[in-house]
Amino acid sequence: MTEQKSIPLTETTSTGGCACGHDSATPELDARQIPHAIRHGAILGALGQVRPGHAMILVAPHDPLPLLAQIEDLEGDAVRRSYLEEGPDAWKILLERVS
Repeated sequence: MTEQKSIPLTETTSTGGCACGHDSATPELDARQIPHAIRHGAILGALGQVRPGHAMILVAPHDPLPLLAQIEDLEGDAVRRSYLEEGPDAWKILLERVS
């Protein structure tokens, strides 16, 4: 009979991510760096990639009330918002996808 050899195992812990090794911190999108002509579309596209239970931080050059109204119209109660910083140079808003 041949001797059985051990196969080394590496234990991993899944956090529900894609396991590609990227940073799991809340991503921050600085809208001040996006050309105005495509700003809303870029932000809505980024928000569309946020999975339920996750969030992103939006950094805007002003209080983005029209954009927030647009998000509310499109997403309803699926996205919750909270201001982290309110001017004068930047507004930071946490956008959390709850469903």
